[in-house]
Order: sequence, then C-alpha cells, then structure tokens
Amino acid sequence: MIALLLRDLQLAFRAGGGFGLGLAFFLIVTVMVPFSVGPNSTTLGTIAPGVLWLGALLACLLSLDRLLALDWEDGSLDLLATAPLPLEGVLAVKALAHWITTGLPLVLVAPVLGVLLNLAPAGFFWITLSLLIGTPALSMIGTFGAALTVGLRRGGLLLSLLVMPLYVPTLIFGAEVARRGAAGFATETPLLMLAGITAGTLAFMPFAAAAVLRVNLR
Repeated sequence: MIALLLRDLQLAFRAGGGFGLGLAFFLIVTVMVPFSVGPNSTTLGTIAPGVLWLGALLACLLSLDRLLALDWEDGSLDLLATAPLPLEGVLAVKALAHWITTGLPLVLVAPVLGVLLNLAPAGFFWITLSLLIGTPALSMIGTFGAALTVGLRRGGLLLSLLVMPLYVPTLIFGAEVARRGAAGFATETPLLMLAGITAGTLAFMPFAAAAVLRVNLR
C-alpha cells in the first residue's frame, strides 16, 4: 500500500494535474471574486467562507479526470484489479494520494487567501478546520466518480456532472462551519454533520467505487 501511495504521488507531480493546478485555480477564484462583487470589505467578509469552500471544491474537481485515467491508459489498472491487494484498498490509497496533492495544499493556503477576502480573524481557524475535515470526503467521492467514468470519452465533463451533486452536503456544512465560526456563533452542529459525512464517505465509498470499477473493467 505504501509503495502504491508513493507511486501515485510521483505520478501526480509528474503529470502536473494536482498540486500546482489546484492551487493556481484556487488563487484565481479568490482574486477574481472582489472584481465581481466589489471592494466592500463587509460584503467580502460575509461571503468569504462560502467563496473559499467553493473554490476548494472546484479546485479538487480539476484533477479528478486524471485520477484513474493514467492507470487505464498504460494498463496498470487491470493489473491492480487482479493484484492480491483488495481493490477497495487500492482506490482508498488513490483517494489519499489525491488528497495529499490537492486537498491538503488547499487547506494550508486557505487562511492566506482568506486575508484577500477580508475574512474575520476568528474565521481563519474554522476555515482551516472545516477544509481539513471535509476535503478527504471530496477526494473519496471524486474517486468514486473517476471509477464510474474511467475509459469513457469526454469522461471529465461527465465526471463533473456526476460528482457535483454528491459534493453539495459537504459544501453546505463545510461553509456553514466556517461562516458560524467567523461570526462567533456555535459550530458544533454543522461540524458534527461535516465530520459524519466524511466518516460515512470514507467508510462506504471505497466499496461503491470498487464495485463500479469492476463492472467497467469487465
């Protein structure tokens, strides 16, 4: 499993589809928002949690189409499917590699970009915490979508259409945690809901992804 994780990390950096692209997109979204809504600091501070969460979600989408495509193209996916390793474990490792190269950098840079949106000082901790808890679910759901569309022509567009509705609960509760935290309100309820969504996703989605991938590989 460790060897597979290291291999996927190397492929992600060599392909250029994770770390740099996601961060660049996240930065562009954050910089463009003040141009569209105006420079009013009160308005920017109000919408900052939602904008940061939406930017992180869209940044995660950018590299999903390459999550399994490289292995599909060179035949490695067939070997992984017939290897002694359980396919559920293989897909979980791939989701972890995607989170390390895409989700984790977004978590680390979000407070810095929050400054550009005039995020309240109390919100820096909560936006970081909510992204740290919620982004693993985005990667795991994205892995399910990648398994569902692997090998299809123009699968990237279809992948986005399939995954976006599944991202909505995570987006709602993640942004709510950051919004309430920035405003000084209680965050226990949305935080527990966000953690529950992530825990459920990590527990059940590898099995769903493995099932649809087996069907696609037949």
